[in-house]
Amino acid sequence: MVLFTWYLVQKDMEFLPPEIDQYSAEHTKSEPAYLKELERETYLKVLMPRMLSGHMQGRILSMITALHQPKRILEIGTYTGYSALCMAEGLANGGVLESIDINEELEPLVRKYVKIAGMEDRIQLHYGNALEVIPALTGEFDMVFIDADKINYSNYYNMIIDRVRKGGLIIADNVLWSGKVTEKKEKFDKDTQALLDFNKMVTDDIRVENVLLPVRDGLMMMRKL
Repeated sequence: MVLFTWYLVQKDMEFLPPEIDQYSAEHTKSEPAYLKELERETYLKVLMPRMLSGHMQGRILSMITALHQPKRILEIGTYTGYSALCMAEGLANGGVLESIDINEELEPLVRKYVKIAGMEDRIQLHYGNALEVIPALTGEFDMVFIDADKINYSNYYNMIIDRVRKGGLIIADNVLWSGKVTEKKEKFDKDTQALLDFNKMVTDDIRVENVLLPVRDGLMMMRKL
Protein backbone atom coordinates (compact mmCIF):
# COMPACT_ATOMS: atom_id res chain seq x y z
CA MET A 1 0.00 0.00 0.00
CA VAL A 2 2.83 2.39 0.87
CA LEU A 3 4.60 1.74 -2.45
CA PHE A 4 1.33 2.22 -4.34
CA THR A 5 0.72 5.54 -2.57
CA TRP A 6 4.29 6.60 -3.37
CA TYR A 7 3.70 5.76 -7.06
CA LEU A 8 0.50 7.82 -7.22
CA VAL A 9 2.21 10.77 -5.55
CA GLN A 10 5.18 10.70 -7.90
CA LYS A 11 2.94 10.18 -10.94
CA ASP A 12 0.98 13.31 -10.05
CA MET A 13 4.21 15.32 -9.95
CA GLU A 14 5.86 14.12 -13.16
CA PHE A 15 6.75 17.00 -15.49
CA LEU A 16 9.56 15.18 -17.33
CA PRO A 17 9.28 11.88 -19.20
CA PRO A 18 9.81 9.10 -16.60
CA GLU A 19 12.95 7.82 -18.29
CA ILE A 20 14.53 11.30 -18.21
CA ASP A 21 13.57 11.74 -14.57
CA GLN A 22 15.02 8.34 -13.68
CA TYR A 23 18.23 9.00 -15.63
CA SER A 24 18.65 12.34 -13.84
CA ALA A 25 18.19 10.68 -10.45
CA GLU A 26 20.65 7.92 -11.32
CA HIS A 27 23.27 10.50 -12.24
CA THR A 28 22.81 12.63 -9.15
CA LYS A 29 24.88 11.93 -6.07
CA SER A 30 23.05 9.79 -3.55
CA GLU A 31 21.86 11.37 -0.33
CA PRO A 32 23.24 10.28 3.08
CA ALA A 33 21.87 7.03 4.48
CA TYR A 34 19.97 8.81 7.26
CA LEU A 35 17.99 10.80 4.67
CA LYS A 36 17.01 7.60 2.87
CA GLU A 37 15.81 6.20 6.18
CA LEU A 38 13.93 9.41 7.00
CA GLU A 39 12.18 9.28 3.63
CA ARG A 40 11.24 5.63 4.20
CA GLU A 41 9.90 6.35 7.70
CA THR A 42 7.96 9.38 6.45
CA TYR A 43 6.19 7.29 3.81
CA LEU A 44 5.44 4.57 6.33
CA LYS A 45 4.18 6.69 9.21
CA VAL A 46 3.22 10.23 8.18
CA LEU A 47 0.24 11.57 6.27
CA MET A 48 0.86 13.31 2.93
CA PRO A 49 4.44 12.06 2.40
CA ARG A 50 4.43 13.95 -0.90
CA MET A 51 5.37 17.03 1.17
CA LEU A 52 8.88 15.62 1.68
CA SER A 53 11.49 17.12 -0.65
CA GLY A 54 13.09 13.83 -1.71
CA HIS A 55 16.35 12.91 -3.40
CA MET A 56 16.59 15.26 -6.40
CA GLN A 57 15.20 18.37 -4.76
CA GLY A 58 17.15 17.64 -1.60
CA ARG A 59 20.43 17.44 -3.51
CA ILE A 60 19.61 20.71 -5.28
CA LEU A 61 18.97 22.45 -1.95
CA SER A 62 22.19 21.00 -0.58
CA MET A 63 24.15 22.19 -3.64
CA ILE A 64 22.65 25.69 -3.45
CA THR A 65 23.59 26.10 0.20
CA ALA A 66 27.07 24.67 -0.39
CA LEU A 67 27.62 27.28 -3.11
CA HIS A 68 26.02 30.12 -1.17
CA GLN A 69 27.57 29.25 2.23
CA PRO A 70 24.87 30.95 4.32
CA LYS A 71 25.48 31.69 7.98
CA ARG A 72 21.78 31.85 8.79
CA ILE A 73 18.89 30.09 7.06
CA LEU A 74 15.17 30.43 7.82
CA GLU A 75 12.93 27.55 6.79
CA ILE A 76 9.17 28.04 6.91
CA GLY A 77 7.69 24.54 6.96
CA THR A 78 9.80 21.79 8.56
CA TYR A 79 7.53 18.78 8.00
CA THR A 80 9.73 15.75 8.88
CA GLY A 81 13.00 17.65 8.49
CA TYR A 82 14.33 16.29 5.18
CA SER A 83 14.87 19.69 3.52
CA ALA A 84 16.32 21.19 6.71
CA LEU A 85 18.91 18.42 6.91
CA CYS A 86 19.79 18.93 3.23
CA MET A 87 20.25 22.68 3.55
CA ALA A 88 22.19 22.39 6.81
CA GLU A 89 24.85 20.42 4.91
CA GLY A 90 25.95 23.63 3.18
CA LEU A 91 25.92 26.03 6.13
CA ALA A 92 29.07 28.07 6.70
CA ASN A 93 31.11 27.18 9.77
CA GLY A 94 29.13 28.13 12.83
CA GLY A 95 25.99 28.66 10.76
CA VAL A 96 22.47 27.94 11.97
CA LEU A 97 19.24 26.93 10.25
CA GLU A 98 16.05 27.96 12.05
CA SER A 99 13.02 25.96 10.99
CA ILE A 100 9.37 26.67 11.81
CA ASP A 101 6.44 24.27 11.68
CA ILE A 102 2.95 24.28 13.12
CA ASN A 103 2.69 20.51 13.65
CA GLU A 104 4.25 19.70 17.02
CA GLU A 105 3.36 16.01 16.62
CA LEU A 106 6.21 15.63 14.12
CA GLU A 107 8.83 17.15 16.44
CA PRO A 108 10.06 13.81 17.93
CA LEU A 109 10.64 12.39 14.43
CA VAL A 110 12.48 15.53 13.30
CA ARG A 111 14.67 15.63 16.41
CA LYS A 112 15.46 11.93 16.00
CA TYR A 113 17.01 12.48 12.57
CA VAL A 114 18.67 15.78 13.49
CA LYS A 115 20.45 13.82 16.22
CA ILE A 116 21.33 10.92 13.90
CA ALA A 117 22.78 13.43 11.42
CA GLY A 118 24.83 15.07 14.16
CA MET A 119 23.29 18.46 13.38
CA GLU A 120 21.88 19.41 16.77
CA ASP A 121 24.16 22.45 16.87
CA ARG A 122 23.16 23.55 13.36
CA ILE A 123 19.36 23.17 13.34
CA GLN A 124 17.03 25.03 15.70
CA LEU A 125 13.37 24.04 15.68
CA HIS A 126 10.44 26.36 16.39
CA TYR A 127 6.83 25.18 16.65
CA GLY A 128 3.80 27.42 16.27
CA ASN A 129 2.15 29.71 13.73
CA ALA A 130 4.92 31.01 11.46
CA LEU A 131 3.17 34.37 11.15
CA GLU A 132 3.69 34.75 14.90
CA VAL A 133 7.08 33.05 15.19
CA ILE A 134 8.87 35.00 12.43
CA PRO A 135 8.50 38.43 14.10
CA ALA A 136 9.97 36.94 17.29
CA LEU A 137 13.17 35.96 15.48
CA THR A 138 15.72 38.75 15.33
CA GLY A 139 18.37 39.63 12.78
CA GLU A 140 18.92 39.09 9.06
CA PHE A 141 18.90 35.90 7.00
CA ASP A 142 21.21 34.80 4.21
CA MET A 143 18.67 32.34 2.83
CA VAL A 144 14.97 31.59 3.29
CA PHE A 145 13.12 28.46 2.18
CA ILE A 146 9.31 28.72 2.05
CA ASP A 147 7.47 25.39 2.03
CA ALA A 148 4.39 25.80 4.20
CA ASP A 149 0.68 26.59 3.66
CA LYS A 150 0.26 28.05 0.20
CA ILE A 151 -2.40 30.56 1.27
CA ASN A 152 0.23 32.50 3.22
CA TYR A 153 3.12 32.39 0.72
CA SER A 154 2.72 36.09 -0.09
CA ASN A 155 2.43 36.95 3.61
CA TYR A 156 5.62 35.03 4.43
CA TYR A 157 7.44 36.71 1.56
CA ASN A 158 6.38 40.18 2.67
CA MET A 159 7.42 39.42 6.24
CA ILE A 160 10.96 38.31 5.35
CA ILE A 161 11.96 40.24 2.22
CA ASP A 162 13.37 43.21 4.16
CA ARG A 163 15.21 40.85 6.51
CA VAL A 164 17.13 39.06 3.77
CA ARG A 165 20.55 40.56 3.21
CA LYS A 166 21.57 41.94 -0.18
CA GLY A 167 22.60 39.00 -2.35
CA GLY A 168 20.65 36.61 -0.14
CA LEU A 169 18.41 33.89 -1.51
CA ILE A 170 14.71 33.10 -1.12
CA ILE A 171 13.39 29.80 -2.44
CA ALA A 172 9.71 28.82 -2.50
CA ASP A 173 8.56 25.25 -3.13
CA ASN A 174 5.45 23.89 -4.92
CA VAL A 175 4.96 26.95 -7.12
CA LEU A 176 3.80 24.80 -10.06
CA TRP A 177 1.25 23.03 -7.86
CA SER A 178 1.09 19.85 -9.97
CA GLY A 179 0.59 22.00 -13.06
CA LYS A 180 -2.61 23.63 -11.77
CA VAL A 181 -1.11 27.11 -12.19
CA THR A 182 -1.10 26.60 -15.98
CA GLU A 183 -4.76 25.60 -16.26
CA LYS A 184 -7.19 27.90 -18.05
CA LYS A 185 -10.02 28.57 -15.60
CA GLU A 186 -12.22 31.48 -14.64
CA LYS A 187 -11.97 30.55 -10.97
CA PHE A 188 -9.30 28.60 -9.08
CA ASP A 189 -9.26 26.94 -5.69
CA LYS A 190 -7.75 29.05 -2.90
CA ASP A 191 -4.32 27.39 -2.90
CA THR A 192 -3.86 27.63 -6.66
CA GLN A 193 -4.98 31.26 -6.70
CA ALA A 194 -2.60 32.06 -3.84
CA LEU A 195 0.30 30.58 -5.80
CA LEU A 196 -0.69 32.41 -8.99
CA ASP A 197 -0.72 35.66 -7.02
CA PHE A 198 2.59 34.84 -5.36
CA ASN A 199 4.34 33.94 -8.62
CA LYS A 200 3.18 37.16 -10.25
CA MET A 201 4.12 39.28 -7.23
CA VAL A 202 7.65 37.87 -7.19
CA THR A 203 8.10 38.28 -10.94
CA ASP A 204 6.97 41.92 -10.70
CA ASP A 205 9.06 42.73 -7.60
CA ILE A 206 12.03 44.94 -8.55
CA ARG A 207 13.75 44.07 -5.25
CA VAL A 208 14.63 40.58 -6.52
CA GLU A 209 15.65 38.72 -9.64
CA ASN A 210 13.97 35.36 -9.98
CA VAL A 211 13.89 32.13 -11.93
CA LEU A 212 11.20 29.46 -11.71
CA LEU A 213 12.89 26.07 -11.83
CA PRO A 214 10.63 23.24 -13.09
CA VAL A 215 12.10 20.80 -10.58
CA ARG A 216 9.66 18.36 -9.04
CA ASP A 217 6.68 20.61 -8.14
CA GLY A 218 8.45 23.86 -9.00
CA LEU A 219 11.04 25.95 -7.13
CA MET A 220 10.85 29.73 -7.32
CA MET A 221 14.38 31.00 -6.67
CA MET A 222 14.97 34.67 -5.88
CA ARG A 223 18.10 36.73 -5.26
CA LYS A 224 17.76 39.91 -3.21
CA LEU A 225 19.12 42.88 -5.15
